[in-house]
Amino acid sequence: MEDRFYDSEMKLMELIWEQEPVSAKALSLLAEERIGWNKNTTYTVLKKLVAKGRVERSEPGFLCRSLVSRSAVQKQETGNLLKRFFGGSRKALFSALLADENTTQEELDALKRMIEEH
Repeated sequence: MEDRFYDSEMKLMELIWEQEPVSAKALSLLAEERIGWNKNTTYTVLKKLVAKGRVERSEPGFLCRSLVSRSAVQKQETGNLLKRFFGGSRKALFSALLADENTTQEELDALKRMIEEH
């Protein structure tokens, strides 16, 4: 799998994961409704995902299925985020999260539980 998912690719992957298997036509209608894309934009991004081996498009009806799981992409993208913004340091990531004034006590408690259970 290529290292990077572009925002447009992630938007379409979210729709595919949610609806799969889904026809390309239904996907274009959904993308128009939820993202505001026209059919050409959806098909262009879909074509890129197929070329990168992330989505399979098959007959009949040009059914689209993901070839990568959401969890695998989340893991890959989290690793990219860690490397790109935090020098690979989980501690630096958590420090940034904890320093965020918008983090609720409920979120902090949940993070604490996750760390304790790990």
